[in-house]
Amino acid sequence: MIPACSMNKIETTMRGLAATALFLGALLAAAPAFAQSPPPTIQPGVTIHTVHVGGMTADEARAAVHDFAATPFTVTFRARTFQPASWSLGVKSKVNLAVSQALGAPANAHIPLTVSIDSDQLHHYVEKLAKLLAREPRDAHVRLSHLRPHLSKPLDGYVIRQRPTRRVLKETIRANSRGPVAVRYRTVTPEVTRANFKPVVVIRRGSHRLYFYKGAHMRFRASFGVAVGQPIYPTPIGKFTIVTKQRNPWWYPPDTAWAAGASPIPPGPGNPLGTRWMGLSASGVGIHGTPDAASIGYSASHGCIRMRIPDAEWLFERVEVGSTVFIVRA
Repeated sequence: MIPACSMNKIETTMRGLAATALFLGALLAAAPAFAQSPPPTIQPGVTIHTVHVGGMTADEARAAVHDFAATPFTVTFRARTFQPASWSLGVKSKVNLAVSQALGAPANAHIPLTVSIDSDQLHHYVEKLAKLLAREPRDAHVRLSHLRPHLSKPLDGYVIRQRPTRRVLKETIRANSRGPVAVRYRTVTPEVTRANFKPVVVIRRGSHRLYFYKGAHMRFRASFGVAVGQPIYPTPIGKFTIVTKQRNPWWYPPDTAWAAGASPIPPGPGNPLGTRWMGLSASGVGIHGTPDAASIGYSASHGCIRMRIPDAEWLFERVEVGSTVFIVRA
């Protein structure tokens, strides 16, 4: 038999369990009454800028507007396109403010999405863009191919106009547009083009011929027989320029053994330079006339290029200081 005191304890415990079960049952039965009411939604037809948020909760509207605000911008420069993130331009969209306004707005209301701009960040972006896109103009230059001169294509340069570019970006940002925004720039044309390239002379040392080319397509214009340097005083090979032009020049003896003791010779019939001198960037070397026409066609000079006097006068009138002279072995 179970003692009476034990029976009392069991009965008390059972009563407690029953009460607990009744309490839990009551809670479960009342649960629908305590359930959280659904969050408020925005009235139908409401938009924040161009984002339709009608029927959305605040969280849903914030997510949708954040997606729009994070849309990259489109920036163009000639044929190139860039898509910077909004933060890189210093754009800060006031999404929470717009959503709060939308929650209290009537149906079909339009809520603006205001933005602020970090000017330092925008300045930094445009400065980096300017460094990336700027280009120095490239002049046309001449090269020799198959013994003929050919001109490269000149290229325009570009200077990015940073202040106007920042201004149009700010206008686009404040309008909550994403572009495209065209970078403002200034074109810098090269100084030397195919059209204004100076005439070119090609001297074929082995053939004792001088060839003259001119124009945007470097067309052949004339050819002349010349004398070049003796084997012990060879005319140098390479690419040079005409650095000086003189009519009726004086001849001054160079500081070499073969001219030791010689005196300067004034202009006149006996001058070894003839009537015209076209000095090259090779030291002491030039193209000139000669009274010794019998030397033409031979390697007879001390390094210079001799021409018949009428030929030298013809060439003198057509080349310029800065004209290119190629001297080749052919």
